[in-house]
Amino acid sequence: MAVLALTSGDPNGIGPEIAVEAWLRRERERVPAFYLLGDPKLLAARARQAGHAVPIIETGPRDAERAFADALPVVALENAFRDEAGVADPGNAPGIIEAIERGVADVLEGRADAVVTCPIAKKSLYEAGFGFPGHTEFLAHLAARATGRNATPVMLLAGPDLRTVPVTIHIPLADVPHTLTKDMIVETGRITAHDLTRRFGIASPRLAIAGLNPHAGEGGAIGREEDNIVRPAIEVLRGEGIDAFGPLPADTMFHPAARARYDVALCMYHDQALIPAKALAFDEAVNVTLGLPFIRTSPDHGTAFEIAGKGIARPDSLIAALKLARTLADHESGAGAR
Repeated sequence: MAVLALTSGDPNGIGPEIAVEAWLRRERERVPAFYLLGDPKLLAARARQAGHAVPIIETGPRDAERAFADALPVVALENAFRDEAGVADPGNAPGIIEAIERGVADVLEGRADAVVTCPIAKKSLYEAGFGFPGHTEFLAHLAARATGRNATPVMLLAGPDLRTVPVTIHIPLADVPHTLTKDMIVETGRITAHDLTRRFGIASPRLAIAGLNPHAGEGGAIGREEDNIVRPAIEVLRGEGIDAFGPLPADTMFHPAARARYDVALCMYHDQALIPAKALAFDEAVNVTLGLPFIRTSPDHGTAFEIAGKGIARPDSLIAALKLARTLADHESGAGAR
């Protein structure tokens, strides 16, 4: 078996149409086999809206790989979607959640090799009673529920020329200095190094650690977090045999010569990591969740309600997410480290 589970995300966003576009490019761009957990009728309607006559076949996960060459395989959900492109509808929350739960279960139970998730809109899920801050936290909950072991998810942005990891993520910038700890950096570094070896096939990952302040604190003149938090964390990681170095001034970390020195940049807050990743590869960057007992990737964009149903959404990031999920699954199954 070599198939990926693709969740539909918010069905009124661009998820269904980029799934169709990815399937249409399966031969030209060598898109790996996947099946969509979604609503076959909605998918067919979105394909017609975009002017595509796409054969859709309802199937089970185990038959999807064989069907993929000739039709877009869809595993139908029990919860149907209300189709209104561009509208965030809380009534679609049960189906959105079901798709994620079933995708994770398919991977953990051996019916798929990895789960790739189309974007969700958190606000409409919250309105329906969704009790998690976001996609990643829900995935960690599902992992813990299935395995009995807590998981610490780590966000990795992976592009052709740069990988970045934010240590703190969706919190106000003003809260970062009070939230950031040595232990948080150490745990993020450990998980990142482990998964880069296990799944990316990098035998000895090099971790470049950013400072928090401008000029990495300028020797304490522009802040003490580098000396009190970041540098002690690097010393712990190095003591464990991880090739970590820094703290480095973030404004000189991302030019080509600097990027050649490391395999991943650990950044102290969200925008410090995501701005360079998206600036270098906006249409190709992939969101990868490290630290889970299964492989999860996602396109690095949102639901794009404003263009949903217009047939103009680009599938590039989804295709990159599917390809990377396939590569990671192959490495984990025994392709070995380089």
